[in-house]
Amino acid sequence: MVKVCQSTIIEAPVDEVWAILRDFNGHDRWHPAIAFSEIEGGEPVDAVGAVRHFRLNDGGELREQLLALSDKDRRLSYCLLEAPLPLMGYVASIRLKPVTDGNATFWEWRSEFQPPAHRRDELVRLVTEGIYRAGFAAVRNLLKRRSVGSPAETRPPQAIVAPGPPIDMPQAAPRIAPGQTATTRAILVERYGGPEELQLRDIELPPLPSNEVRIRHTVIGVNFIDVYCRTGFFDLLKPPGVPGMEAAGMIEAVGSAVSGFSAGDRVAYACPPVGAYSERRNMAPELLVHLSDDITDEIAAAGLLKGVSASFLLHDVHVVKPGEIVLIHAAAGGIGQLLVQWARHLGATVVATVSSDDKARIVERLGAHHVIVYSREDFADAVMRLTAGRGADVAYDAVGNDTFAGSLAALAVRGHLVSFGQASGPIGNWDIGRFASKSLTISRPNYGHFTDTPEKLAPHVARFFQALRQGVVRVEAPTRYDLANAADAHRDLESRRTTGALVLLP
Repeated sequence: MVKVCQSTIIEAPVDEVWAILRDFNGHDRWHPAIAFSEIEGGEPVDAVGAVRHFRLNDGGELREQLLALSDKDRRLSYCLLEAPLPLMGYVASIRLKPVTDGNATFWEWRSEFQPPAHRRDELVRLVTEGIYRAGFAAVRNLLKRRSVGSPAETRPPQAIVAPGPPIDMPQAAPRIAPGQTATTRAILVERYGGPEELQLRDIELPPLPSNEVRIRHTVIGVNFIDVYCRTGFFDLLKPPGVPGMEAAGMIEAVGSAVSGFSAGDRVAYACPPVGAYSERRNMAPELLVHLSDDITDEIAAAGLLKGVSASFLLHDVHVVKPGEIVLIHAAAGGIGQLLVQWARHLGATVVATVSSDDKARIVERLGAHHVIVYSREDFADAVMRLTAGRGADVAYDAVGNDTFAGSLAALAVRGHLVSFGQASGPIGNWDIGRFASKSLTISRPNYGHFTDTPEKLAPHVARFFQALRQGVVRVEAPTRYDLANAADAHRDLESRRTTGALVLLP
């Protein structure tokens, strides 16, 4: 399968460019290769499923079907039904994004198809130059004629495109010149402390290094590790600094030494260094994740760090097996919800703890077999009662001080306590000899040790995205805050007033 991706910047407002491209029957008015076009059966030009029948200037006839169209995302996709050329399985998409600085439009046109081996280079060149680059030039010409009052319906002149090598990978993205600087809005922590230390500021973006990319964030994930960074408990952030380790967005530009990424690529990440609480940032691309069309920016920003965590907690730190009894604390939280769903899918009996009846109802809907409201009863006693005195094979505990002792008491002989957070505070000092009474295993996994290289991260990302696609887990719509209100998000997270994930919108 060949993949072709071309992108360009059009010096016109995004809505003006989208008005031209969303007309599925309008390409004969701007593309130089097309002589005539009509929608079969009189369907509306934006009706999903509509088929356009068009004739090229050389007499060839084609039929294409509209597969999807979103005015909100300024995106459409279509497939080839009939053509005089062997572009087997041809599926293409167009999407537009406003350029952050200035009144311009980023346009990406990509496709994949299976050509005969002996005609591969020829057909890739045809799609790249004869369709995509020629289309870019033609729309520019159309907009220029409109700006000087020429009739919009006049066909543009034949586009002349400089010949280039055949392409089956994304073209290089726009490059930023050495020394070029920019600014962005960001949440700055000037000293360690409470949520009030999260202040919105305009900060300078350094010049883009040759080995990094510049990302424009669309959604930013909020996690308890951000609280630890803000307070100084973790030394990932050195004041003055910008917190945040999870976000999704679009690449605006790439350094000259970067390969595999293009301007306009949708990406996400869940890794150090901190700096996600910002509209834009520069970042090394090694741990960036390409997003497919079926993974939205919001789902990626709300779920990637939590989904990767759930993956290694359930499959690496402790390999959950069918028939095991799994105790999950803070089960209505972001990671807790994923652990509940995934552990049940793996065949475990899930015992979940929550702080209120409202949260209990959420966790019950997610499939927990037993839910304990720990504000009403001792959860360790309840686990022993529910398991007829056996206890849990593994306990996943991100609460810390308030639950650590009870988690130990709730474990079975040779049970495993996975302590992966301390929302209620540090657990204090413990005599390791006490664990021998049940031959207990204690783990304190560090997220970075499971995700700090592409080779470590990739299997967890793939496993999480596959679980989403198969319906094994779902990420509920997150609680949204404006970037300027990051302090409110932290207050709500620390007070346990929310369920599921929290995100910031730049």
